[in-house]
Amino acid sequence: MDHATTQGLHIISAEIGEGALDGGCKYGGRALLDAGLALVLADAGCELQSLTTVTSDPLHAHDRMDTVARFSRALADAAARRVRSGTQLLVLGGDHSCAIGTWSGVAQALSPQGRLGLIWVDAHLDAHTPESSESHAPHGMPLAALLGHGSAAFTDLFGWSGKIQARNLVIIGARSYESAERRLLEALGVQVIYMEEVVHRGFDACFAQAQATVSAGCAGWGLSFDLDGLDPADAPATGTPVRHGISLAQATAALHRCRDDARFVGLEIAEYNPLRDYGGKTASAVQALAVAGLGRDVQTLSIAPMVRTC
Repeated sequence: MDHATTQGLHIISAEIGEGALDGGCKYGGRALLDAGLALVLADAGCELQSLTTVTSDPLHAHDRMDTVARFSRALADAAARRVRSGTQLLVLGGDHSCAIGTWSGVAQALSPQGRLGLIWVDAHLDAHTPESSESHAPHGMPLAALLGHGSAAFTDLFGWSGKIQARNLVIIGARSYESAERRLLEALGVQVIYMEEVVHRGFDACFAQAQATVSAGCAGWGLSFDLDGLDPADAPATGTPVRHGISLAQATAALHRCRDDARFVGLEIAEYNPLRDYGGKTASAVQALAVAGLGRDVQTLSIAPMVRTC
C-alpha cells in the first residue's frame, strides 16, 4: 500500500466496553471525535475521507463473549472494506478486544497480497484464552485470538485462523502479565520487548527493531497501541494503568516512523476511558499519538489540551 495511491484516512469509532471490567472505554471514540480529533488530524495534513461507527449490542447477545464476537465480526467487515478501498485506518477504541475485529479485517483484506505484520504496544500481553484467564475478560484475549488460540468465535473470523503469524508480531512495553500468557507466546516464538529493555535501549530503538521485524515479507503492517502502554503520568484515563510505562514524548517521536513507511496500513488506539479523563489529559495524549503516526504536516501543528465534551 503506497501513500501515493491511498485514498486518505478513514476513522472507525469502535464502541465496545463489554470486553473490559470497566466499560467506560466504550465511549472513548465518540468523546475523542466530539472533542475535535478529526479536525486536528485534518490540520496535520490528513485527508479525511469518512467515518464509520461500530457499536456493540449486548441486548441481542447471549453473554459477554458473544457480545465481543458479534462486535468483532461487524468491525472486521468494516475494516476489511476500507483497506480494500485503499484508505488508511485510524481505529479508536473501545476496550482492546476491538483488536480482534480490526486486525482480522485488515488481514483478510491483505490476504491476496500476503501477510499482515503487527506491532502491539501494551503494558499487558493480552494473550489469554478462556481457559487460562481468571477474570474471563475478553480484552485480555485479543492477541491469542489473532494468533489462532482461544474461542473459535474470535479466532475464525472469515473462516480462517492465524490472522497474525508469530514471526510477524512484536509486543513492546509489557510489564504486567500472567505466566500462562508468557508461556503461550514463548511457545509460539513471539518477540516480546519487555519494559525493562525499553528503559535500557529507548523506545525509538525498540520500535525501529519491531518495525523491521513485522514488515519483513508482509503485504502491510499496523500498530495497535493500548494507552496503558504509556506511563500513567501521561495517560491516566485507562481501565488498567500500570506504573513505569513509556513516556508520551518517546512514543510520539517513534511513531513518526509509521507515516514514513508506505507499507503502514493503520493505527489502532485502545482503552481510552473518557469517564476518568478529568481535564482531558489522556485525550491530549491520544491526539498526539494519532498526529505523530498519521499526520503529514506535523511541524506546523501545535498540540493543545483537549477538553472532554461528554
